[in-house]
Amino acid sequence: MWRYVAKRLGQAIPTVIGVVLITFVLFNVVGGSPAALVLGQNAGARSLEEFDAARGYDKPLFCGRWTKTRALEAVDFETAGPGACAAWGAGASGGLRLEDGQELVLPLAFPLPADGRWRLTVEGRGPGFPQGGKKFSTVWKKSPEFSTVWKKVFHGVEKPAFRATGGWAEIRRVRLEKGTRHFFDSQLADYARRVARLDFGTSTSLNQPVGRLLRAGLGPSLALTVPILVVELAVSLTLALLCAYRRGSWLDRSLVAVCVALMSVNYLVWIVFGQFVLAYKLGWFPVWGFESWRNLLLPILIGVATGLGTNVRFYRTILLEEMHKDYVRTAFAKGLGEGRVLFKHVLKNALGPVIVNVALALPFLYTGSLLLESFFGIPGLGYLGLNAIHSADVDVVRAVVLVGALLFTAANVLADVALAWVDPRVKLS
Repeated sequence: MWRYVAKRLGQAIPTVIGVVLITFVLFNVVGGSPAALVLGQNAGARSLEEFDAARGYDKPLFCGRWTKTRALEAVDFETAGPGACAAWGAGASGGLRLEDGQELVLPLAFPLPADGRWRLTVEGRGPGFPQGGKKFSTVWKKSPEFSTVWKKVFHGVEKPAFRATGGWAEIRRVRLEKGTRHFFDSQLADYARRVARLDFGTSTSLNQPVGRLLRAGLGPSLALTVPILVVELAVSLTLALLCAYRRGSWLDRSLVAVCVALMSVNYLVWIVFGQFVLAYKLGWFPVWGFESWRNLLLPILIGVATGLGTNVRFYRTILLEEMHKDYVRTAFAKGLGEGRVLFKHVLKNALGPVIVNVALALPFLYTGSLLLESFFGIPGLGYLGLNAIHSADVDVVRAVVLVGALLFTAANVLADVALAWVDPRVKLS
């Protein structure tokens, strides 16, 4: 068995790597600028740059020697229009024209620090443009004038500039980039190293390590989800066995109707009804907080009620299907009582689908606890994740999503092992 467990854990490593990569792409590529999310769209360029530098967001996403900077936004004079050109000293659309000896001083948002390398790239044409560069446009090849790319690497300066010498120069594009330590000094590499060390960064809203916040929220989350899982499983199996034992009776039909009704009610309706009616109006339960075990009674009750209908219907179907098999008819033919056959044989052989269903339900319990913890003020992982979403705390949200994905992976491994343990027909190979 241990060899099989080790094998399944080894097979889970590529899955974990894929989960890490997907979470990185979702929050670093698709999600946009974390600095703008946290500091707001009206934050200054210097503040955004300092935020990115402190957390490694100023590096290339995957790899590269150079990355963009907020000190100078890339400008395309060919498509920018008269307004942008006028801001740079030209009054007409198209390329920015410099006469012989004229200098273009770049309007930086903040001075460049001297402790880093910076690369200024200017694309243009004309006799006054430095020759020896490479052509960058097939359209420009038809022009009698040459087109070049001029690059200059320097350290921190107040005002980087480009000067036309030996004639006029028409500038089409300007770009300023920041150098990296090496080619693989990237956001992905930093994120992978931190995840391997279980270092999820620092919360921007709480100013605490994310790992410490996860450990603090783990206890309340387990205190909520474990009772929901155990009670829901016990009650669902009991009712499903009762339905199967009394199949076709008024009790069976009544329980099925109740299950359908439970399945038809939205999760949020249960939460609002329980908190407003049972807790606030009637005073049977605490409305908010995590002071004692009484604060968990209502969330556990709601969590069990929301999953009861689906699970009872599913387990009832599994048990009824199992009762129509040949070995059950053989047991009845030998004179065994219906109760003994049901509990000793049918239930045992039906545990396989039950285990798979429980394993698949674990991640959804994690998601459900997010709403329960938020509504009832339970300081668990769900409560932490929802507050992080409201405050745009990217590191915390990313860590919570990663924990949920890893939980799903671990649940699949445990399901395989448990299935082989209860069912001798399943071989661990």
